[in-house]
Amino acid sequence: MLKKAPVFIVLFFLSLLLRAQLNANDTVIRAFIPAFTYAFQFPGGDVSDRYGFNSTIGFATMYKSSKNLILSLDANFIFGNKINNADSILWMVETRSGHIIDGNGTYALYALYERGYSINFRIGKVLNVLSPNPNSGLMVMGGVGFLVHRMKIDNQHRTAPQISDDYAKGYDRLTGGVTFNEFIGYFFMGKSRVANFFAGFEFYQAFTKSLRDRDCDRMVYDQANGTYTPAGPDKSNYLDLFYGFKIGWMIPVYSRAPDKYYYY
Repeated sequence: MLKKAPVFIVLFFLSLLLRAQLNANDTVIRAFIPAFTYAFQFPGGDVSDRYGFNSTIGFATMYKSSKNLILSLDANFIFGNKINNADSILWMVETRSGHIIDGNGTYALYALYERGYSINFRIGKVLNVLSPNPNSGLMVMGGVGFLVHRMKIDNQHRTAPQISDDYAKGYDRLTGGVTFNEFIGYFFMGKSRVANFFAGFEFYQAFTKSLRDRDCDRMVYDQANGTYTPAGPDKSNYLDLFYGFKIGWMIPVYSRAPDKYYYY
């Protein structure tokens, strides 16, 4: 009799597990949802003076409750290649024709890029509007985070020391600060573990300032001596805006009910 006890215990827990399994098509479920995201953004506010449009790729870990509440923590990599007014930043190391002379006495080969990242915590809700099942519908989210952006100087073979390594930090305009963000779009989670996504419009308001103790191009002309002297660190406060379209591919993790079979 005692030898059969473990068998009954196993069957008991299996029955509880089967009862706990859910179907995303007819039940509001709780789920842990990893997601991969992409966004195309336009700049606004002060950051539009430095950069053009950019893209982000990111990874999010979301939790969806049985009330369709969403909690999310995400990290995103920002990249772009549209730099505005680069000559006004590199004027101290450029010739009058707009070139930089490298250590070999020839024109340096270099490129400028926008780079950055953001980390955000968000909270939101899925509303059953235009939804094919209880787990899909209009998605509204808001959150706070931290955002950093800079101008990356890519000097091929590092032949120009004036824009390489630590010297490049004097021109990269490293800027960061606290952000608020909003998202509105559509959230779809179906029976398939593959065809799950969200898409919509995202907005960022970043309150930033310089994270460098000096900018090499910020100089003050001393009329008495006829020379330029460093202007000191940039203490300005900036309002950087980003807005654009965002899409995410989700891989929900939850207990799924077995398919139903009927016998006659």
